[in-house]
Amino acid sequence: MKITLYSILAVVVLITLYSCVSVSSENTRQASIEHKPRHHTATGFQNHPFVETAISKGFLFYMRRVWGSFFTPDIPAEHALSTEESLALLNSIEGDKISWLGHASFLLNTAEVTILTDPFLTEYASPVSWAGPRRFVEPGITLKHLPQIDIVLVSHNHYDHLDDETIRSLENKRKIHVVVPLGLKSFFVERGYSRVTELDWEESITIKSITITSHPAVHDSARSTNDRDKTLWSSWAIESPEKSIFFVGDSGYSKSVYRGIGAKYGSFDYAIVPIGAYEPRQLMWMSHVTPEEAVAIGSDVRAKKLIASHWGTVSSLSDEPPFEPPIRFKKSGLDNKFYEQDLWIMKIGETRSLLNEVR
Repeated sequence: MKITLYSILAVVVLITLYSCVSVSSENTRQASIEHKPRHHTATGFQNHPFVETAISKGFLFYMRRVWGSFFTPDIPAEHALSTEESLALLNSIEGDKISWLGHASFLLNTAEVTILTDPFLTEYASPVSWAGPRRFVEPGITLKHLPQIDIVLVSHNHYDHLDDETIRSLENKRKIHVVVPLGLKSFFVERGYSRVTELDWEESITIKSITITSHPAVHDSARSTNDRDKTLWSSWAIESPEKSIFFVGDSGYSKSVYRGIGAKYGSFDYAIVPIGAYEPRQLMWMSHVTPEEAVAIGSDVRAKKLIASHWGTVSSLSDEPPFEPPIRFKKSGLDNKFYEQDLWIMKIGETRSLLNEVR
């Protein structure tokens, strides 16, 4: 691969920017607000009291992230469907269904409502449009081929979960209902959306026949050098008359958080759990689970089926081999008494029916 001066300059700029984004104040992190929940601080939010909120991962970590984005891993032939295959499958399945668009982006259709989670359907998960962690496989169902979206559901504001270009490109903005954690409403209003609901942890909204509830996740937030943890992050319970689905988005592990959610709901039909971006552990444990911990989340929330998320899409987010996560996820699921058919490792662009999967 030819490395140009432009590429080298891009590396320097991105390393500097990512490093700055990750710097935060311990005073801010320890601040509290009278009469507000303990996860609120004077200037934003924290994971307290569940686990320490993530801090800077260091210059070398971000240098590896940016440098690795210039290279593409070898992609197994069965990993993704073409646009033609994806659309044919999507259109052939009627009723409740789910499509994986890569990373944490899913199309979920239940009770005739279509939900798009953590929209990232373009090339770079980055503050700039020309460098940074890069998508190495197309979503199958591209922006121009998306069905009509009723709800956009966002777990947090990191670039690989909330993509500016995707949000700007969605059609029928005035009709889409956006559901986000606290602090993210302005992001959507500035881009032409009018139906935007912010929720704190344990708050709910019902849209048509779908009830969506915000729950804790163990993570953090930032999109620039001065907004560290100023917006909240959430996991989500999605309940329709026929289905219950738990969408994690992104999280470190906390037994108390996820067992508490499981106790509240009794069970979920599905849990969409993140299985990638977990190495090196000494840096990632506060914000990203391992495949084994992803299975533990599924067990804690008492999910009947687990759907793998947050892997096999974006280069250079972390240090583990890009196609190791599903191997470990499947092994751990089987070791923890899930049946193989209840561990869904989908192809990018694949749609599966949920019609026969009812409570």
